[in-house]
Amino acid sequence: MGIHQKLIDCATPWVGGQKIKEMRFGLGYSCVELTDGRMGVAWTPDQKTCTCTHLEAAGQIAGQPAETILGWLNCDNPLERTAALAVFNALNSRRERLFTEGEATSLLKIQSSDHVVMIGFFAPVVPTIKATGCRFEVVELDPDKPGISPEQGFRALEECDIAIITATSIINGTFDGLASALKRNRAALILGPSTPMCPEAFAGTRITQLSGSYVKDHDRVKLIVSEGGGTRLLKKHLRFANTLV
Repeated sequence: MGIHQKLIDCATPWVGGQKIKEMRFGLGYSCVELTDGRMGVAWTPDQKTCTCTHLEAAGQIAGQPAETILGWLNCDNPLERTAALAVFNALNSRRERLFTEGEATSLLKIQSSDHVVMIGFFAPVVPTIKATGCRFEVVELDPDKPGISPEQGFRALEECDIAIITATSIINGTFDGLASALKRNRAALILGPSTPMCPEAFAGTRITQLSGSYVKDHDRVKLIVSEGGGTRLLKKHLRFANTLV
């Protein structure tokens, strides 16, 4: 079973009749607010369409059952998966979890002898990782960012000691393939504000840590999302947390 269905199965019992109060798709991130006030965020993918309409359901999402939009995780449209992951994160936001404090990568205890592979370029944590003296490789789809090719990346994942995987892989549909490439790692981290903080969804995988976010200031998050902001501007209004799988 893939990660999308696992997330649906985990969250369906939490829905409890909730509906979508408001859904906003920003240029960098999107957010959803449920009728009981819970809110979640998720990364907005680049949409290449031949029309100015990016989502046929636009204008009809507010008022929809949360369970309906959650089911979009199994859709082919990445923007629908964004909406669904934001709904998951909203539903999950008040679940009791055991959190571990500290900067996400510090919990990995990277050693100079480690081979670390990063899927997606997380610029703020790169200097800290490089300072350990480890062998460090970045896999990046964006040709304007540094990194090795996806083909090389899959081979690197098979051999690495530690993997750091962007949560956007859940939205763009690459997560299952990346996770299945892990063979001998001692640690693997899902990183980013979109991360679904739900260890049970990753049971049976080689993922060991989830580092994501919870919304603190609903109004500011909605405003920043609507005005095209991303992680740098949102982070003051999010609570970042780590949990072990």
